[in-house]
Amino acid sequence: MPYEFRDVIASELQMREVMGEPSQLVVDKAVDHLDQHSRAFIKKCPFVVIATTDGNTRIDASPKGDAPGFVQILDERTLVIPDRPGNRRADTFRNVLRHPWLGLIFLVPGMRETLRVNGKAVVTRDQDLRAKLAVNGKTPDLLLGVEIKEVLFHCGKCMIRSGLWTPEKWESCEGLPSLAESLAAVSDAAGDVDELQEAIERAYREKLY
Repeated sequence: MPYEFRDVIASELQMREVMGEPSQLVVDKAVDHLDQHSRAFIKKCPFVVIATTDGNTRIDASPKGDAPGFVQILDERTLVIPDRPGNRRADTFRNVLRHPWLGLIFLVPGMRETLRVNGKAVVTRDQDLRAKLAVNGKTPDLLLGVEIKEVLFHCGKCMIRSGLWTPEKWESCEGLPSLAESLAAVSDAAGDVDELQEAIERAYREKLY
């Protein structure tokens, strides 16, 4: 049986009684377009998390990474994100096709603050944009176009608490399962763990684009 939580908050009023209200500065920092500061952040960004839902029970947060600036700024209210070879689950695309609203969190290594962008997305095969976003002669098959509705910077408290950019605070990776081991634990199709891990490493070397 799942854990049964006690003292559950059931309304925003109850939540605000505990948390309080945001300051006017925090309210005002959310805008509906990219300004010079958010543009600069995105151009330096090599990693973004994309949160989507199908509007029902499917919810997903998918990481996307590439060279800094891989998320292209088309104008102050439009972004485009290339899709690189992956596992073909296509969770983001499947959700967007059902429910186009999404949230993005942009991270820049060493930067405590993050950038949040919320908006409405489409899946596109725009030929000109695909050509522009090619890497090593490899053109992305699909793009995610984002119509921006909200942009805000997020303070760095979570980064400071987590020590994400502080190597001396990092836990050792010793004892963690490899991807091959985790797959073998849940699927008979995984086969031999060593062979699967070699196939994964080969894909990392040869199939990034």
